[in-house]
Amino acid sequence: MARVLVLGGAHIDRRATLDGATVPGASNPGRWHEEAGGGGFNAARIMARLDNAVSMVSVRGGDAAAEIVATAVEAAGIVDMAQVFLDRRTPSYSAVLEADGNLHIAVADMDLYDRFVYRQLSRKSIRQAVAAADLVLCDANLPEQTLAALARMTHENRTKLAAIAISPAKVGKLTPAFAHMSVIFMNAAEAVALCGDIPPENWPQELRKMGIARASISRGKDPLLAYDDDDVFQIRPLPIDAIVDVTGAGDTLAAASLHAYLAGYSFRDALRYGTAAAGLTIQSREAAPAHLNEHKITEVLQNVPPAQPLP
Repeated sequence: MARVLVLGGAHIDRRATLDGATVPGASNPGRWHEEAGGGGFNAARIMARLDNAVSMVSVRGGDAAAEIVATAVEAAGIVDMAQVFLDRRTPSYSAVLEADGNLHIAVADMDLYDRFVYRQLSRKSIRQAVAAADLVLCDANLPEQTLAALARMTHENRTKLAAIAISPAKVGKLTPAFAHMSVIFMNAAEAVALCGDIPPENWPQELRKMGIARASISRGKDPLLAYDDDDVFQIRPLPIDAIVDVTGAGDTLAAASLHAYLAGYSFRDALRYGTAAAGLTIQSREAAPAHLNEHKITEVLQNVPPAQPLP
């Protein structure tokens, strides 16, 4: 059992899935689904379900949404270290999904995360949690200065630091932390936000120049692209008959891969394990499926092709 500290998003996720083809500028039939979510919290739940000891640092307001999040954190068996701003609104993410489960558009109402300033990392409980952790996982919902200070803190404690990029608009906030980061998980749009309009095969070289020693870049139905030092490789996703909801797939990939990596898997094999878990997530309406566990992932892992080296 690994000790994992997660710092990042824990908020309300609202997702609408359309019943048919999208008609812009009109009322579209569909269904709403609401649950506690957020990149950090989704990953924390997966890590907890894989029998790790998980603590979570986040911020929330003093509204009814905060109670939903707090209840979900407790139900997941995660130690809740959140700071509560009673006079503020809990962050939320509202998304519209196409009938095939892919994202059409989303609105992130996340201003409260800006109040998690770097000085909060000096809280005794956080300092002790960082020092005791086998891994610290952050997401780019936090302010840039806070992420930079966290990177310095983990480096001083010789604690592994990993990150989830969250979105093209936010991934740049991780830049000051790159030099002290063990691995960053991102998607193709986030890689483009960092590297510019260059061929995907050139992403590893550009990301290395930025100080990122190890990265995973998911690309939807296309093979995941990753590198570990000079080892560049790709992994084809788990074959899926029908996508239900893509929400949380990247968070699951990160959490399950890190779980395997801490257990002694090579980075290649850890990402293959994470790819299997992500494939299960996109077949569920939940961003962190309750049925996802070690046995279920191992069961479908045989359907994920081995990693293929790239020049």
